[in-house]
Amino acid sequence: MITKDQAIIRLIIIGDEILSGRRYDKHFSKLIELLGARGLQLGGAQIIPDDLDTIAATLERSFATSDIVFCCGGIGATPDDQTRQAAAKALGVELKLHPEAAALITERCAENERNGVGSADMSLPENQQRLQMGMFPEGAEIVPNSYNKIPGFFIRNHTFMPGFPVMAWPMMEWTLDTRYQALHHLAHRVEHSFLAFNLPESRITPAMEHVELNWPGVKAFSLPSVGESGGQPHIDLGVKGEPEPAAEALDYLRKQVLDLGGSLSPALK
Repeated sequence: MITKDQAIIRLIIIGDEILSGRRYDKHFSKLIELLGARGLQLGGAQIIPDDLDTIAATLERSFATSDIVFCCGGIGATPDDQTRQAAAKALGVELKLHPEAAALITERCAENERNGVGSADMSLPENQQRLQMGMFPEGAEIVPNSYNKIPGFFIRNHTFMPGFPVMAWPMMEWTLDTRYQALHHLAHRVEHSFLAFNLPESRITPAMEHVELNWPGVKAFSLPSVGESGGQPHIDLGVKGEPEPAAEALDYLRKQVLDLGGSLSPALK
């Protein structure tokens, strides 16, 4: 069982179309939103191409961890979809037609026929090809797809979903609320920040180091702006951590900004 201290959550986005710019990723910001609503946070993300060996090597390293991982893209049945095959290769297992997936795909084909699209005859080549989307690594479980019934799959804390947001996002929510509900809101962490003006980062850095040494578990951060949007240069200075120590550390940083000659508001023009 994964505990709150072990719950590193990562995102792997798979697709040449993202790397080439033909499509833009939407999963990163959505997963952060879904996690935040449940008191969780994203611990890392990467984008990799639709290349069997690259995906397999990435997943082999990932499966070796205890991380919770969401993988988006490449689970279709066209030649550029390599994720199912790569997952099986990384795990050293065979791809097998999952019986629940086969039943759901068959049900979807029957629905299509009732709606005047295609045929429910599963012996047809196109429906045999659709069944390939139910070929999962041996030992995998299905992840329900509320959009069109064709499921994703779950194995070793890795959830594999299509690249389409309309399918992937409900699958993310289902996974978080079904498999990892016990992790929701276990850690009460806050993030506070303020804008500091007329102060270089180099001058406030020792105070940030002091925060992390004297308030264990609190992380200080600095996001400088050079005034690229027309405003005055400033630092978005803040802390992350448990509520009480984070509040103390934030108060300390505010006082340090003033003591070091900075200000908490921009100069009047």
